[in-house]
Amino acid sequence: MTTTPTESRVMTAEEREQFERDGFVIIRNVLTPDEVAHYAAAVDRVYAEHEALGKLGPDKSLHKLSAVASCPELAGLVDHPKAFPMVWSTMGWNVHVYHSHLDVHPPIHEPKPFRFEWHQDGGRQNREIETNPRPRLSVKLAFWLSDVSEPGRGNFKVVKGSHLTNRIDGPPRRDIEWPDPEHAMEVCANAGDAVFFDRRIWHARSNNYSDLTRKVVFVGYTYRWVAIRDEAVSPTVAAGLTPVQKQLVGALDEGRVHDPIEGGDHAWGHFEKEVPLYRDLHERGLLDSSFPYLIP
Repeated sequence: MTTTPTESRVMTAEEREQFERDGFVIIRNVLTPDEVAHYAAAVDRVYAEHEALGKLGPDKSLHKLSAVASCPELAGLVDHPKAFPMVWSTMGWNVHVYHSHLDVHPPIHEPKPFRFEWHQDGGRQNREIETNPRPRLSVKLAFWLSDVSEPGRGNFKVVKGSHLTNRIDGPPRRDIEWPDPEHAMEVCANAGDAVFFDRRIWHARSNNYSDLTRKVVFVGYTYRWVAIRDEAVSPTVAAGLTPVQKQLVGALDEGRVHDPIEGGDHAWGHFEKEVPLYRDLHERGLLDSSFPYLIP
């Protein structure tokens, strides 16, 4: 199931205000019931393969990196027309997917050993960049394939507005019992909803003590001049992708992208007409000049 960004949806002024204030936005009904079933079945296939090989976590969970390389059926999520506009409305057209993963967490019936899991995305970015607050650098979409409309189902946990805070209080070691940060909340969403969030927001995951299996796909986007963490998709998978999808998964094969002299400048956005997302937005009249990252 491959979607094409044909709709002219953009981030509304209200969504932009909420995103900048809170660090996240819930996008309702992104996926139809048929799409939820399709993507959940693809995730189930990958889970079954890992279960057969004995490659699940001790709690039978699966955290599989490189979502599209690991499960090509998920390619339609990277530029889904009801969610992807939030990405380019925030970061512009010179972006790609640098980090993605699919997660499956079956119900657990016994309390897990404590571990303080609150974090910001980005790893070493949070130690090596000196500004306060740190720059956004990337955003993420979480596509929910299971019902987390009630707390305690493996929900995405956030501290609203904490994307503008470089640190929160935590224990000296992650295994020392420690309360959740003040104002922490579990984000409740239905299967088919997506959560769009700033990588800087302090977040974690609730334990799944429900009777439902938690299934979700996370897709992280950053600028093309930042390295991709994901594994490359195979040539066979790349051949079935749209130009925009090829850009997003790092499989772009047009223009000067592989030129030995100018190829390195391609990711810097110097040749905008060779960047598929730029062309797509230009053709649809969506390059809003009031946002510098949406113009050459």
